[in-house]
Amino acid sequence: MPKIAVVGSLNLDLVVPVPHHPRPGETVLGGALAEHPGGKGANQAVAAARLGAQVAMVGMVGADAVGGRLRAALAAERVDVERVLVAEGSASGQALVAVNTASGENSIIVSPGANGALTPEHCAAAGALLRDAQVTLLQQEVPAATVEAAARLAGGLVLLNPAPARELPRGLLEMVDVLVPNRRELAALVGSPLPDLHAVADAARTLGGPAAVVVTLGADGALLCAEGAVHVVPPLPVEAVDTTAAGDAFCGALACALAEGRALHEAVRLANAAAALATTRAGAQPSLPTRDEVEALLGHPF
Repeated sequence: MPKIAVVGSLNLDLVVPVPHHPRPGETVLGGALAEHPGGKGANQAVAAARLGAQVAMVGMVGADAVGGRLRAALAAERVDVERVLVAEGSASGQALVAVNTASGENSIIVSPGANGALTPEHCAAAGALLRDAQVTLLQQEVPAATVEAAARLAGGLVLLNPAPARELPRGLLEMVDVLVPNRRELAALVGSPLPDLHAVADAARTLGGPAAVVVTLGADGALLCAEGAVHVVPPLPVEAVDTTAAGDAFCGALACALAEGRALHEAVRLANAAAALATTRAGAQPSLPTRDEVEALLGHPF
């Protein structure tokens, strides 16, 4: 069974559908508020688990009812939550999500709460898990020092989803095997706009550090840069409802496929399918597909 360690965030998502995203100074009337378990780390853990991977989560929740709810949601997906700890005196992380009802695109504001209390020492305490995991999956909703510590302790492949975007130390980049940014995050990393796919490919090729860069492109699919070659992996046509957690579905599926020993190009194609399916349903974790659903969209076994 694949073995994946996820070090990252757990949040409660507060989701409101809106006719358009508000401009500065503008008030927009939205639809009914929905609450869903989320957080990039937890979403990616669930995404991999629903595809059949054996997953363990390293994270932090607050000493509140929300924290218990987030932990229980992961456990219900058969994610090992032994290393999801409680930060006394902190509230659990929450995210405010506005979803455009016309396009399905989202805008997100995260209040990290207890996620900010996850330290390198917590990673050290989970050292045996990180050493033995075939894939360690990281994001950036926890402190930078914690992300670096987890990468340093990892004994298998290191996948980093650099979201939200922030400057990445060269030392961290050199510990990453597969970097998985979206177009905006890659632009932030290289410090320049990426107006077209040629610019995206050039940026991915020249980034340096990771052995491979996989850029998620939303409705345009994904771009894979590895061993000096660039490949565009086309999207699968679906009717998008809500893009929340599509990137997390992609990362979780990519980790699962690589842990199963699949080639990177095939893993990206499978991840594309999982991400596409995630856009067809509302919410973060509720939208993440099962293995059967991915196989049905692909038309063959995963």
